[in-house]
Amino acid sequence: MTSQPTVLKAESGRPGPGDTGNGLQAGLKNRHLSMIAIGGVIGAGLFVGSSSGIATAGPGILLSYALVGTLVVLVMRMLGEMSAANPTSGSFSAHADRALGNWAGFSIGWLYWFFWVVVLAVEATAGAVILEGWVPAVPQWAWALIVMVVLTATNLVSVGSYGEFEFWFAGIKVVAIAAFIVIGGLAVFGLLPGVDSEQAGLANLTEHGGFLPNGPGAILTGVLLVVFSFMGSEIATLAAGESENPQQAVTKATNSIIWRVAVFYLGSIFVVVSLLPWDSESITDEGSYVAALNSLGIPHAGQIMNFIVLTSVLSCLNSGLYTASRMAFSLGERGDAPKAFARTTGQGVPRTAIIASVVFGFVAVFFNYKFPDSVFLFLVNSSGAVALFVWLVICFSQLRMRKIIQAEAPEKLVVRMWLYPYLTWATAGLIVFVLGYMLTDTEHDGRKTVLLSLLVAAVVLAIAFLKERMRGGRPATGAAPAEAAGDQDKVSTG
Repeated sequence: MTSQPTVLKAESGRPGPGDTGNGLQAGLKNRHLSMIAIGGVIGAGLFVGSSSGIATAGPGILLSYALVGTLVVLVMRMLGEMSAANPTSGSFSAHADRALGNWAGFSIGWLYWFFWVVVLAVEATAGAVILEGWVPAVPQWAWALIVMVVLTATNLVSVGSYGEFEFWFAGIKVVAIAAFIVIGGLAVFGLLPGVDSEQAGLANLTEHGGFLPNGPGAILTGVLLVVFSFMGSEIATLAAGESENPQQAVTKATNSIIWRVAVFYLGSIFVVVSLLPWDSESITDEGSYVAALNSLGIPHAGQIMNFIVLTSVLSCLNSGLYTASRMAFSLGERGDAPKAFARTTGQGVPRTAIIASVVFGFVAVFFNYKFPDSVFLFLVNSSGAVALFVWLVICFSQLRMRKIIQAEAPEKLVVRMWLYPYLTWATAGLIVFVLGYMLTDTEHDGRKTVLLSLLVAAVVLAIAFLKERMRGGRPATGAAPAEAAGDQDKVSTG
């Protein structure tokens, strides 16, 4: 077992980022972390939601994906810098707590937890729809219940069982999308027999109205439609805290984010828009990937894609429950949630945090069936912009944490943000621009999503400041480096 280097402890005495003497165990193997990192960027949203982006921006959707992909790469680089220096189950929430103050860690932690428990309901329902289509004798609500119960049970056993399930879920996604890119790529370049060469080819990128048939503005609209499908790339930094060598795991995940985004997102979307004209009715009617598979003459394309989507849904559910529970655990450990959330079983499982997260997920599923157009719609819209809020907080946390790490333990800067601080500020500016552009979007509910998300964020912030006042004005955990440098502990994740 590899012993971890010195970690920093918060000036306030609350556990700081990297303080892992807390009951969690290093149950994730290297192969688990590798597949979690690779599969984390492949969500069900890529398979299901890409058709609307293609219909909006045409082949230019590639630029939308490239823009958001670049944003994710930069944000992950910042998060990787902080997490490699201080691996923790709280990830960016714990870093924000240390760098910006308790209000920031509290707020972004609870918003992130809220996002994932709503995702649990969305994905459970999506999976239930597919399963009911296969076995109509079992009602949709029962399938949602079965899926939630099974994955909750696996998460309650041990972190290793979560890692094993995610290894195979993510593995299926990776193999499927890699095969799609290879076979589709051969068809695009005329190397696959039996494919209509007049329909498939690079000409689809420039014909049918050109590369940007709806104008350059459609690129930004496309950004709004695809940005949320990238949420999940940060899961590897949370899971790294329960691995044998967190620093190595974070470094590897951070360094591989570029090719993961380039291959799985840009590569697969390039194949789709090259195989079929962007304005093909089949893309809208059948979905982009199903339409592409059908164009290749692959039999039962719809059922194959349903299986892949179901795997992605189960993967997202599995990771969502894990991520929400670990964030709740971290909040409980730092005194920002009930203390029971920070208790673990003998296997290092935060049972109460898992149960609390899944209970809210069950409640959200209930709202989806009883009040789909009111309560559940509010939950979905009010959590929609959380990804951008998280990325923005990561930017500002990194600006402060770089100085703290350099003052206290510069040898732990094994991952460095490029062109610091200029690229960090540019990334923050781009995120603010995207949020501002969303406020002008009424056609795709961008304005409603931002406003409702801001409303929920304001409520959480108000609770954070009220909690600080009730604590009697406890100093923020982002203490001066010189003061905090003397209070360091050695820990081992073994």
